[in-house]
Amino acid sequence: MSHTQPISILLCALGGEGGGVLSEWLIDIARHAGYAAQATSIPGVAQRTGATTYYLEVFPVPLAQLNGRRPVFGLNPLPGRLDVLVSSELLETARQIGNGLASHTHTLILTSSARALTTMEKMEMGDGRRQEEGLVQLVREHSRAHHVIDMARLTREADTLVSATMLGCIAGSGALPFARADFEAVIGQRGSTAQASLRGFALGFDAVAQQRVQISVIEGSLLNQELIMNATQGLEADLASIFPRNVHDLLVLGHARMLEYQGADYAKLYTDRLQRVLAAERQVDPGNANGFATTREMVRWLALWMAFDDIVRVADLKSRASRWARVTGEVKAKPDDLLKVYDHFKPGAPEFAALLPAGLATKVLNWDKRRVASSKAPWALPLKVGTHTVFGMLSLRVLASLKWLRVRGSRFAHEQAMIDQWLDAVVTGTQTHWQLGHELALCGRLIKGYGATNERAKDNLLHIINHLARSAAFDAHTSREDQVRAIAAARTAALSDEAGKALDQALVQHGAPARPVKAQPVRWVKSPPGRAKAAAASHGPQ
Repeated sequence: MSHTQPISILLCALGGEGGGVLSEWLIDIARHAGYAAQATSIPGVAQRTGATTYYLEVFPVPLAQLNGRRPVFGLNPLPGRLDVLVSSELLETARQIGNGLASHTHTLILTSSARALTTMEKMEMGDGRRQEEGLVQLVREHSRAHHVIDMARLTREADTLVSATMLGCIAGSGALPFARADFEAVIGQRGSTAQASLRGFALGFDAVAQQRVQISVIEGSLLNQELIMNATQGLEADLASIFPRNVHDLLVLGHARMLEYQGADYAKLYTDRLQRVLAAERQVDPGNANGFATTREMVRWLALWMAFDDIVRVADLKSRASRWARVTGEVKAKPDDLLKVYDHFKPGAPEFAALLPAGLATKVLNWDKRRVASSKAPWALPLKVGTHTVFGMLSLRVLASLKWLRVRGSRFAHEQAMIDQWLDAVVTGTQTHWQLGHELALCGRLIKGYGATNERAKDNLLHIINHLARSAAFDAHTSREDQVRAIAAARTAALSDEAGKALDQALVQHGAPARPVKAQPVRWVKSPPGRAKAAAASHGPQ
């Protein structure tokens, strides 16, 4: 870094993260340390479609050594000449790299590994998240050095804003010619929030300083090898020996989820199902040329489906101590503050029928169907539960304790039957043609959402299995490669269009029937009396 050129720094922060405060801190710190500095800002936009950026230049020579001369600063960064890029969000870091500002020969990147999903990511029917591995690789390729830190976690630990943590990362990187005492002196002047800011600063400073000392920059992906080692240690010894190492990181999460959801027997059912897939994959790929990719996908999607959401699970999640702690932290409630939390529920006939035996459940659902057929709205029970009250919390905990009833309910049996259909298709497909089984495993992504969305997703999956994976007529005229492409196209179409038109087109295009049209009742709604009179008057004699 030249001692005759200013040090250029670009700060990127989302709304409410204190980017402006961070910029002011750096200017004040430079002045406190006796250096010349200048800052400008470019406002971002709302709804998570961008960030506010702050550009700073700091002349690396103290004013006392300039003999009265003053440096001339720029107002915006030059492409490829940025010295330091600091960002509170990984995709924002990639966005600035895409603007051509960073350079693999010139730029130090300090970025958080945290993600805040963009509006476009949330709008996707499928998993619209940008691949974090690719973003980290982009950081690696376009920086002379980089530190990827979970700033969001450090910020929560310190109970402060991420701007304080970012400032600590900047100080710990050694990119600026200021002593740590200069940073802390300025932060300490911020009144009642100073202590929290100092905690965040210290955590950020130590995180980057430790990486510098240990030379432990991120290599390969956001999830480092330590996570995989910890996952292996978290598995039971027999499971760790049965399943290949490259699925352990997901398997430990799935197994723990099953234990929490329904207990040891359910967790064993989960691993027994996975062993069927693993055995089929080893049979057709004994040399592990595909890295047990089908088993890995099943570990993920099977866990999500088996832990389906019902009123028991919702009550459990809403009444956990960790949830109360999270809410308290989000609103920054102090110990002597009065905090009230109300949860709104609207369970309908399907939610209650789910916990009933098949016979009773059918009667309840048929009764609700008759209501809808008679132009009435589906039955539902609106509830407002004060989670902060003893009665509200007790009612949720009683409902959460009904795990024993869940396994006796009609929905549980129905879900397990559909899971077994999918599992059988994956196992059979894998034994027939590895890629076929892999594509069917990926179809587990279709299962998501609640209520009608969830039912529609399961119908889509079963239709793909029955007409693209198992259909004798389809198999007779289609090669395995074409069958794989057809299933992949149908899955992609189903995730791209909630209404299902794209899926129907993909099915027909590949020689399979479109989904059957479901009958929908016609509801007649009476016009309000006042509107009817107004309409009659408007059509009267002219």
